[in-house]
Amino acid sequence: MIEKNKIEKLVNEFIKGTGLFLVAVKGSISNRIIVLVDTMNGITIDECATLHRQLEKSLDNNNEDFELQVSSPGLDTPFGVIEQYYKNEGEKVEVTDVEGGKVAGKLKNVTSGGFELETEVKVKGKTREVKEISYNFDQVKSTRVVLTIK
Repeated sequence: MIEKNKIEKLVNEFIKGTGLFLVAVKGSISNRIIVLVDTMNGITIDECATLHRQLEKSLDNNNEDFELQVSSPGLDTPFGVIEQYYKNEGEKVEVTDVEGGKVAGKLKNVTSGGFELETEVKVKGKTREVKEISYNFDQVKSTRVVLTIK
């Protein structure tokens, strides 16, 4: 089985200075390797294919059999790295805190330590009030984009 650390190191070498960032590397016992990468503006198929070719050249398929997949994390995938928070600033997200509570709102003011969520809460019946909730990253179990159809 190819070590996850080795793949992460190779990916980070290849993407250095390209605008791409590594979201996750997933591996299975059957040596199925999934590399999730993105950019601040969204990743193209060509960028994924280029990285796939570079990784395949560096990993010896003759010595060890593996299946390699390089793709974007997908809209329904929870955030894995801080760059995804920066990328989605201003978008509607759903945050699940470590206690299991869920809050949806607009992602704002992302920093290296956390972020704010602007959400509407009902006050006395039909009145709605905008409220900002501050989160430190250690308070968050998961964050994902909320898909809205206009």
